[in-house]
Amino acid sequence: MTQEERRQRQREKRHKVRELQEIAKGPVDLPFLVLVLMLTVIGLIMLFSASFPSAMNEYGDPTYYVRRQGAFAAAGIAAMLAMGKFNYQRLRGISTIALIGSMVLLACVLVPGLGFSEGGATRWLRLFLVAGPTYQPSEVAKLGIIIYFAATISQRKDRMRTFRYGILPYACILAVYAVLMLMEPHMSGCILLLGIGAVMMVVGGMQWGWIAAGGALAGGGLYMMLFTDLMEKIGYNSSRIQTWRDPWWDAGDKSYQMAQSLIAIGSGGLLGVGLGKSRQKFMFLPEEHNDFIFAIVCEELGYIGAGLILVLFALLILRGYWIAIHARDRFGALLVVGVITQIGLQTFLNVAVVTGLIPATGISLPFFSYGGTALLIQLFEVGIVLSVSRQMPAMKAG
Repeated sequence: MTQEERRQRQREKRHKVRELQEIAKGPVDLPFLVLVLMLTVIGLIMLFSASFPSAMNEYGDPTYYVRRQGAFAAAGIAAMLAMGKFNYQRLRGISTIALIGSMVLLACVLVPGLGFSEGGATRWLRLFLVAGPTYQPSEVAKLGIIIYFAATISQRKDRMRTFRYGILPYACILAVYAVLMLMEPHMSGCILLLGIGAVMMVVGGMQWGWIAAGGALAGGGLYMMLFTDLMEKIGYNSSRIQTWRDPWWDAGDKSYQMAQSLIAIGSGGLLGVGLGKSRQKFMFLPEEHNDFIFAIVCEELGYIGAGLILVLFALLILRGYWIAIHARDRFGALLVVGVITQIGLQTFLNVAVVTGLIPATGISLPFFSYGGTALLIQLFEVGIVLSVSRQMPAMKAG
């Protein structure tokens, strides 16, 4: 190559860099941003309404939970806006670090003295391992899988149709995550991670034959979980399956939470008892500000209010997938698919548990359930979607 040709290539490279920088300065997707902010604000309002009795009883301060959640929400919104201005292409460089780092954190949970236990499960770490607030490494693992899968699948293209390069490596990664999370145990987190990974593989170009085989395997596994004693053998509380089959079989003890959730939902009726007027949150319904906050939403806002909130979630999910379809490249599209699949699947699983559609799995409702680090990471992930939306050619043309 001559010196003039090298100079020409350097000029073309600089031109492409400047072009990409200009594209990255485009506006974020406003409808998506507005929906996120609406859900965050409504979530904080409902958290305060659902949590003030238990906060007063436990800490003598009715605003204890909402103040802490509000601080994380403010930090999360700042992180979301900052990430929205960040060029998401740079996430490629940290994909392997994100994957390995999240695996190490999940492994640390299982180390005696490091993992923090609550309710019979060891799912938490201290922020500084031995001190500081607790968080669930599974939240970091979701982000790690999304970034790594998006970065590598986007580069493999046609090779995703093969078993050796498109199925086996990702199946092995998901298997490692599943083993680590089942050892905690954390069934809901395991289901969520497997679901995110599977959807990203499908969108990445996996052959329909493998998709059908995976669906059949998942269906068979679901049958074994719900209609055999498999779950009891691997340590899963069999009373949860019994409660799913009959929520009233032991309403005074083992199925108490599910029975109280259904009472709360039924008490709300069509229009609800009114914001702040729930009766079940007064020490009747356990986890009323966490996994079962949607039951309080139904009681206070009624079927109509709860339905409108679900419509907001649906609009957010649809808009997110619309951004993925119009993304500038495969990497951006896969990033958005991963984030939106996480939000959509987590919302479905939470509502399904609270209403008794599926057995209890211990999964939170995005933007609503109490959990500062979870909200912070969710808003950061939303920032990734906003970053991708800034580079959409269709948006600029519109």
